[in-house]
Amino acid sequence: MASSVSSFTLLVLFSCFATFLVCHGFAVHHNNPFHHLHHPRFASHNYRDALTKSILYFEGQRSGKLPSSQRITWRRDSGLTDGSAMHVDLVGGYYDAGDNVKFGFPMAFTTTMLSWSVLEFGGLMKGELQNAREAIRWATDYLLKATVHPDTIYVQVGDAKKDHSCWERPEDMDTPRSVYKVFQFADKYRGAYSNGLKKYVCPFYCSYSGYEDELLWGAAWLHKATKNPTYLNYIQVNGQALGAAQFDNTFGWDNKHAGARILLSKVPILDSSSLFVKHGTYDHHKSIRMINNVLESQAFLVQKVQSLHDYKDHADNFICSLIPGAPFSSTQYTPGGLLFKMNDSNMQYVTSTSFLLLTYAKYLTYARKIVNCGGTAVTPKRLRNIAKKQVDYLLGDNPLKMSYMVGYGPRYPQRIHHRGSSLPSIAAHPVKIQCSSGFSVMNSQSPNPNILVGAIVGGPDQHDRFPDKRSDYEQSEPATYMNSPLVGALAYLAHSFGQL
Repeated sequence: MASSVSSFTLLVLFSCFATFLVCHGFAVHHNNPFHHLHHPRFASHNYRDALTKSILYFEGQRSGKLPSSQRITWRRDSGLTDGSAMHVDLVGGYYDAGDNVKFGFPMAFTTTMLSWSVLEFGGLMKGELQNAREAIRWATDYLLKATVHPDTIYVQVGDAKKDHSCWERPEDMDTPRSVYKVFQFADKYRGAYSNGLKKYVCPFYCSYSGYEDELLWGAAWLHKATKNPTYLNYIQVNGQALGAAQFDNTFGWDNKHAGARILLSKVPILDSSSLFVKHGTYDHHKSIRMINNVLESQAFLVQKVQSLHDYKDHADNFICSLIPGAPFSSTQYTPGGLLFKMNDSNMQYVTSTSFLLLTYAKYLTYARKIVNCGGTAVTPKRLRNIAKKQVDYLLGDNPLKMSYMVGYGPRYPQRIHHRGSSLPSIAAHPVKIQCSSGFSVMNSQSPNPNILVGAIVGGPDQHDRFPDKRSDYEQSEPATYMNSPLVGALAYLAHSFGQL
């Protein structure tokens, strides 16, 4: 069986990074450069409410034994024997979208983006920070189980084709809970994880972008988490071969190049000042002394860090491709102003791009830099404005006046492509709903009885049209990887408008 660099790199990343963040109190940066900005007088949206709901959504996607603190109460325990067919405990984790399969590849990306949201903007989240950490923990606990055996990764639970032949609640599912694993992986055995599992994971989550982006992405995160020079050296030696300078401006669960470039553009040595920010105060002289000590005692590391300066150029190229009207702009927008990449689940690119824009604006603010797009100066403020416009469109500032977050605003999708949401809850209908019986509901025009609060759906087409049709999974299906980047973006917007 072909081996998997993609799943391996990401899953190990979470074992050592996201779990460390949640379980061992990895520092959340409270020295945010936005703390001292003047709050605008008026916000068209309640970003704090949207933030709360965007995190709450993950409780509706939980698999496993639900805790007493479960807030989406129409859900019940499910998948309690997952992994037993192979004598391994794979209970827990998230259903990625509207079905009842646990796909490790998109779950890994979801976990990374939730973690990155907390790392960059967790200091602004206040009461929602703990909820965000719990959402991360629910995923990382599962991912640790999926990597418990040496040289083996359990990448999927559930037969996707058989699952999709049923329309049933996760609490009722009786389709095979098949377990798929991959042996002998990592940098030594290169190949997309889907190569050896094509008939099981495709066309649902094929890795079309290959494995190179995962290696660069994983090395970048491992360097950030451990500060081990080995990973920095790996990036320096292998970055070009792994597509560091390759142009692409799509960031999502499959292609992670753009995210890696943004992450690596932040030169680690410049972060050292944050170690001396305590309760909003900054010890400049102590910071300078520390930097000098690092320069003297770790000249090797500092020299390597300089090689990351190229990533500022790579990140700038990505940003310039997004700026409407700027030279080298190559991004399509709908007539109503929504970034548009493709018909299928387009909103994932809206939320992930908005997060990168706000994160890069933060980095630029720290470094007092701008982006030069062919002679056009693009400031951090411009990036924030573009991101805000995308989020505002998602929340209802669009031609249909439709919020694409379920449960937010006066008008939102009523017939989302989601089994648990569309079928009667266990409380309302205790009797088991058989595999094929649910399709009468799926094909009906009736609104979903259970509101999956906070879910982001695929969104409108390139002409800003949205049919709100349950069978239209491209536009009406929610997914965890659409919400996870939005958590960070909403935290920033809620704070910047004085709502947090």
